[in-house]
Amino acid sequence: MKKYFKYISAFALVAIAAMSLTSCGEKKLGETIYPDVSDELDPNSYTYKFDKWLKANYLDVYNLDFQYRLKDNETNMNYNLEPATLANAVDIAVLTKYMWFDVYEEVSGSKEFVKANGPRIIMLVGSAAIDPQMGTETVGLAEGGIKVTLLKVNSMNPLNIYAMNNEYFHTMHHEFTHILHQTKSIPRDFQLLSLGRYDAVNWQARDLGVVYSLGFVTKYASSEIREDFAEVAANYITKSDAEWERIWLMASRGFATDGDEESGDMESLSYYCFFYYPNNNPTDENGESTKTFLEERFVQQLEDGTYIYKNQYQRGVTPITTGEDGKRYDANGNLCDNAGFVLDKNGNRVPIVVYAVEDADGVDGVAMLEQKINIVRNWFREEWGIDLDAVRQAVQTRISTFDAAKLEELRQQVYGQ
Repeated sequence: MKKYFKYISAFALVAIAAMSLTSCGEKKLGETIYPDVSDELDPNSYTYKFDKWLKANYLDVYNLDFQYRLKDNETNMNYNLEPATLANAVDIAVLTKYMWFDVYEEVSGSKEFVKANGPRIIMLVGSAAIDPQMGTETVGLAEGGIKVTLLKVNSMNPLNIYAMNNEYFHTMHHEFTHILHQTKSIPRDFQLLSLGRYDAVNWQARDLGVVYSLGFVTKYASSEIREDFAEVAANYITKSDAEWERIWLMASRGFATDGDEESGDMESLSYYCFFYYPNNNPTDENGESTKTFLEERFVQQLEDGTYIYKNQYQRGVTPITTGEDGKRYDANGNLCDNAGFVLDKNGNRVPIVVYAVEDADGVDGVAMLEQKINIVRNWFREEWGIDLDAVRQAVQTRISTFDAAKLEELRQQVYGQ
């Protein structure tokens, strides 16, 4: 995602200044309204230790300005944003280094790769940027290869490493990929793979199973080529083997829709072969794969191709109300119990069914995703000399071994000075 800004050239500013001096040459100029600002840090400042650490670890090493004090002229004025708290700024600063900069140093063998290709500015924002028209939430921006903005910093929980991975670490690798492809173009082979299947306007309304089956790794990836490329890289790096197992499973299934053709709403109701549960979204609390989850609960297959599963039941369509007869009913008039589950004529909960659907979208979702990953992997190796699998392994190792002790160790780099 990029933003474009208008700049006044330095030459024009010099010319204006010269004209001003010429017309007022006989007048004595007063003191400047722009006081000198020292580069020296104030040891008496409340933030001195953090400022000192940022200078030593970002500015001096990567020539990068890590901005945690919100500057309104650096933000989009269309959003009502708030600054990051100091404690959260410290946490995201040490974690950004640990999960992004240090990873590429480990893989490349030096700091030079990020120093040469990384952003010049990282800016923190405490709140999210919500687009009220699109209903979307921006969690990161990469602007012209120069600046990366990380939002929602005040809502993060650094000890929830999996949430941090999905929100922030994913964003870091996503935005860094944007910076890289602004220097070296996205391969043409990648650009042609999903041509005609992107939806720049309604991507957020697409069903997740639909985008997997079409060969996209996320809904956002299905919005345009650039986001597809960055999402493939970021998700390949940050998602675990178990998460990828689910993606492969869903990408291999077909889907059918019974949406409204006249309104163009063809994806509001989608049914996936062996996966989708009408009116219900069961969770796999034991961490089992979806495939195992279904196999263990399978009861029988009916003549019409319907699969019935035990221990999962249809939920009524809300709202659930009490009728004049004192019984509970859902919005469609189905009899329900007090928990909102649909009941049959005998008063038993109606079991969940899964409808076998032919994969008729013309896309092999698994093969498509594999092609995209291979192209991104080769691009990192051939254009940048970076082993993407090694990056992924380093990130996964850091995630799997992260705990409160590690976070405290990282914090002490700042507070223990």
